[in-house]
Amino acid sequence: MDRKELESQIFEIVSQIYNKDVEELSLETSFADDLGGASVLMVGLVSEIENELDVMVQLQDAAACETIGDLIDKVEEEL
Repeated sequence: MDRKELESQIFEIVSQIYNKDVEELSLETSFADDLGGASVLMVGLVSEIENELDVMVQLQDAAACETIGDLIDKVEEEL
């Protein structure tokens, strides 16, 4: 999977979990400032990433990501 495809899939998952339009999201979108940072949503996000992309990302690693771009980097490391 190339980087653009990975970004596209994670944007889709984030938009679904956080109930945002994909067009509102960018690599710089902040989980805390732009998406509300609810930890229960992060649990759902990590679970959905694991299901959709078949990659294990530790919840604490994902929660430490400030932006969607940081999360994509983390997922890419695990692929």
